[in-house]
Amino acid sequence: MARATKPAAKKVNTTSAQASKIAKTQIVEMVAERTSLNKKQAGDAVACVLENIVSALHAGKSVGLPGLGTLSVTQTAARQGVRPGTSERITIPAGKKIRFKLATTLKGHL
Repeated sequence: MARATKPAAKKVNTTSAQASKIAKTQIVEMVAERTSLNKKQAGDAVACVLENIVSALHAGKSVGLPGLGTLSVTQTAARQGVRPGTSERITIPAGKKIRFKLATTLKGHL
């Protein structure tokens, strides 16, 4: 009786942007290293900042991140689109999107 072999694992194609992504846990570690906070306290501080940013965006407010940029909520109008695969014309409803405007101080460094 012949043994069944496992199929070869698929290679994941990662771009340089995905490969260099910083996770929340890494941000917590950086905050803990640069402050007098332990990892638990740094984690709580990072979580609190992120929660407040999300809350402000839900309320329709802009959030300025000094040296980084500004997050804001913008209204999008309803528009016509094409469904991929079938070429069917569809109406995409109006909605909201988050917009990020890069700080001028950061533009020179990229």
